Amino acid sequence: MSERARLVGINHVAIEVGDLDEALDFYGKAFDVTLRGRAGAMAFLDMGDQFLALEAAPTQAPDRGRHIGIVVDDRERALRLLEEAGGGRAGRNDVLDPWGNRLQIVDYREVQFTKAPSVLAAMGLEGLEKTEQALAELREKGIEPAG
Repeated sequence: MSERARLVGINHVAIEVGDLDEALDFYGKAFDVTLRGRAGAMAFLDMGDQFLALEAAPTQAPDRGRHIGIVVDDRERALRLLEEAGGGRAGRNDVLDPWGNRLQIVDYREVQFTKAPSVLAAMGLEGLEKTEQALAELREKGIEPAG
């Protein structure tokens, strides 16, 4: 066994926003948001077995290369809704939120990222199917896809 720890996944990502209520409104216009909770200057948006943490903090310059990949059930719809909510397009699949956080929108069907069938079912996403390319990439790693 290796002496080094193994990367397993990401439990959550925290991003800074100027105002929590404005951020909840922005993200709620694009995504079916379930608030996991609030604590002090933070709000937590449920993503099944993960979450996105929003922290009210002084804003910084917009992100250029640094970004977070947000996995969605429909990339094109999410991009359109983010723009309609006030986000600015920053590339083919990237949007800057009003506080300069770069969100790279990724379609669940097209990437190796996978969730357990029970998590997909709890999220109402049990019908989401991977593309053949994503299935091949998962199988190449010895991972049997969840859906």
